[in-house]
Amino acid sequence: MSSSRQQGATARQIMTQTFALLSAIILGGALIAGMVMPVVTAAGTTVNAGTALFEGVPEDLGFTEPSEQSVILASDGSVLARFYAENRIVVASDQISDNMKNAAVSIEDRRFYEHHGVDVQGILGALVSNITGSTLSGGSSITQQYVRNALIEQGRVSGDDSEINEATEKSIGRKINEARYAVSIEKTMSKDEILTGYLNLAQFGRSEYGVEAAAQRYFSKNAADLSITEAATLAGITQSPARWDPIRHPEDAQKRRNTVLGTMLENDYITQEEYDKAIDTPLEDTLKVSDPQNGCESAGNSAYFCEYVVQDILQDDSWGEDRDDRVSQLYRGGLTIHSTIDPTAQKAAYNSIVEEIPVGDGSGTKMALSSVEPNTGQIKAMAQNTTYGNDADDPYATTVNLNAGVDMKGGSGRQSGSTFKVFTLIEWLRQGHTAYETIDSNSGTIPRSQFYSSCAPEQLADYKFTNLEGKGGGNMTVLESARQSVNGSFVHMSTKLDMCNIGNIAQDLGVQRGDGKDWAYVPAQVLGANNISPLSLSTAAASIAAEGNACKPISFTSIEDDDEEIVKKEPDCEQVLDKEVARETTSVLKQVVSNGATGESAQVAGREVAGKTGTSNKDYDAWFMGYTPQLATAIWHGYTEGQISMMNKTINGVTYREVYGGLFPAQVFSAYLPQALDGQPNESFTAPSRNVTKAPQTSNRSNNSSNSSDSDSDGSDSGDNDGDSDSDGGDSEDDDD
Repeated sequence: MSSSRQQGATARQIMTQTFALLSAIILGGALIAGMVMPVVTAAGTTVNAGTALFEGVPEDLGFTEPSEQSVILASDGSVLARFYAENRIVVASDQISDNMKNAAVSIEDRRFYEHHGVDVQGILGALVSNITGSTLSGGSSITQQYVRNALIEQGRVSGDDSEINEATEKSIGRKINEARYAVSIEKTMSKDEILTGYLNLAQFGRSEYGVEAAAQRYFSKNAADLSITEAATLAGITQSPARWDPIRHPEDAQKRRNTVLGTMLENDYITQEEYDKAIDTPLEDTLKVSDPQNGCESAGNSAYFCEYVVQDILQDDSWGEDRDDRVSQLYRGGLTIHSTIDPTAQKAAYNSIVEEIPVGDGSGTKMALSSVEPNTGQIKAMAQNTTYGNDADDPYATTVNLNAGVDMKGGSGRQSGSTFKVFTLIEWLRQGHTAYETIDSNSGTIPRSQFYSSCAPEQLADYKFTNLEGKGGGNMTVLESARQSVNGSFVHMSTKLDMCNIGNIAQDLGVQRGDGKDWAYVPAQVLGANNISPLSLSTAAASIAAEGNACKPISFTSIEDDDEEIVKKEPDCEQVLDKEVARETTSVLKQVVSNGATGESAQVAGREVAGKTGTSNKDYDAWFMGYTPQLATAIWHGYTEGQISMMNKTINGVTYREVYGGLFPAQVFSAYLPQALDGQPNESFTAPSRNVTKAPQTSNRSNNSSNSSDSDSDGSDSGDNDGDSDSDGGDSEDDDD
């Protein structure tokens, strides 16, 4: 039996097939349904009508590309998630075993390689069987079934139910149309192409379409590797996917499988010995079921990143006609999306978080971590200690991505506390100041007139602020003020700067409000008044690590369609900060992650790290942002329900009088980074040409610098406590601890 391309039906063959088809349909309809049909008695009229039936059928039928699942891959090529409207993986002919092809032909269309699209003998045989009641047969050839399935799929893809109804209605018109297409297809496609198309389109279960998805579902293998027994099982399903489902109805499916095996033996596709062996094999012994997974829920602890990727590609107008078209391509286009996530870093991020604050911890506090690669903007990790989903009975279940803003189906952001002091420091250094200069560190109230805002003077107001007890007082160096995160120092520094420059450089480096509101250029921004997202803070940290080269965060690098690259995502970067200023900033922030400073717990053995802690008033939010030359990370800890104090809370079995950035976020960073950078060299930061942390021939600290020995009930460093900053940027005042 040859599977080579057929030469096409002759006019006589077409007319013969048409006459037989019409006769069978009309006769069968009259006998079975009592339908009264006009019978064409004149032979010449029949021939002319038969020839006319096949005129005008396009050679390019336009439905040979079925919808198939798309896949998001991690940076190492592993599968992150699959998306599909129908679970289908289209494969080429050489990716389908001969056993599968033989089984399908044997049970569905034994004369497939002999006819020209319509099996007249099969139709008449089916008619007789149906009339006599010996069996219930359809008589449609594989080519006709391919046509019907393709037309149904075409209706699904276009969303046109009328097309689906026309392709499935029980009518003579539908059968004739099917035959017309079948004969036309045989002129332009080889038998192997038709059979491959049929096996890619056919339904093999309640939600399995195409032989590859079916093979993976029932046997956890590829269609190319199907055995005789497995192929017979699948070939038997297509007649009635619900009835012959081997998982739900194994006994019925085994009987159907054995029927297929019998036809394979009759048609010399298998030997008697192969038949006997297959028949004696219990169907359940052959099954190795894999549950199909659809969407980001299948991405495990990377589900929130997966959701970010989905939002990223759907909002990217560089491809697709519009958002609806991009959604359709995601679920039907068979796309391969190469994401930026590093599985090693992602696993380390999630494990480091849940070891400190387990999912479902009695405290109810949440934690989120984002990591971005400097100089590329690639997101390498994105994790949080919640369960992805909408389970109403699970208070930790949510689809909200705590690392992102509302524009990416995330949260509204949180007050960043003292981490935002970094941007006042940057502007301080940009204006030519140094970190060894001294500044007034006292708390108090500064009148509106002492602040300057070039872009939003109407937002200025008197500003009252306090320091954490034991921190600040008198003049301090900027360096020690940064090490101890003294509120007073940075507020006083801001009076010598432009509020707009502080806010703008933060945004230029990547900081964004999570709630999408306009930036508040108010004095309280110095202590973190604007609600920001962890991802945007890690993006800004990456920009500093890259010496002022700010790159927009990206979650995928390319999208492919049938191995053709349709989207390529290059780093989108801009030098927004002078390299020397960035290096000077890093030289200061390295000292924050050192013994006796607020970021002491974030130290990583063998790694040069820079960073900054942050805690909002009343311990509503705790932060740490840190970076090396290779990776930048931001970690947030708090409640998602609103501004709820973490003071005197029992977290992971231990009660804490205070909860601050130097506690859980810093500890998570210290545990996470060595794992995330495992195997990568310890790269050092480039030193600035100007030593901004040490005055010439003088100590780098003033005599009245405060020490860092304050501690809470568990003996840890008490960290910083910043001004209470309302989300709208209003005035705030610290409560002393």
